[in-house]
Amino acid sequence: MMDGTLFAKHLTLAEIEAGIDDVLDSPKDVGVLEMIVRRPAVNEREVLESGYLDVETGLVGDNWLTRGSSRTDNGLGHPEMQLNVMNYRYALLIAGSRERVQLAGDQLFVDLDLSEANVPPGTRLKIGNTVIEVTSIPHLGCKKFVERFGLEAMKFANSEFGREHHLRGINAKVVAGGHIAVGSSLIVSRP
Repeated sequence: MMDGTLFAKHLTLAEIEAGIDDVLDSPKDVGVLEMIVRRPAVNEREVLESGYLDVETGLVGDNWLTRGSSRTDNGLGHPEMQLNVMNYRYALLIAGSRERVQLAGDQLFVDLDLSEANVPPGTRLKIGNTVIEVTSIPHLGCKKFVERFGLEAMKFANSEFGREHHLRGINAKVVAGGHIAVGSSLIVSRP
């Protein structure tokens, strides 16, 4: 559930730039699943130690499918946007604390280089026995992201540099379902 942690100091561009080297040092081939966040309803968050990824419904208990998408004709969630995955180091930098990371709205936060060069569309990430695949639909900052982390964080993530490094995150879909848990390794398999 979200609470007063919504209102915290937003970083300046200089503060973001000062912390970006650590983000860029994220692992390239084997990362770690740092946080799982289920969104049972709009503006609600549940931080989980483990969860289940399903090929049809995404993160079980998440509202991705029923919340819908303007990109689909049937009003349901877009199958290429089943999961939002964000670099944990960038999320932590702009959030200021682990407790605020969940406000980004992504389901999976990973310590892994999510740049276009490292995980282009079609890349598969193995998490335990599950496999997710990076899709080509961009994941960009929005009004809620600005409210929670500030205009500079969104502008930086949506800049050419930010898009190249997918600082706002990536979209993915589940290709092999199963249980996932915080602390699990993510193994990169490029196309």
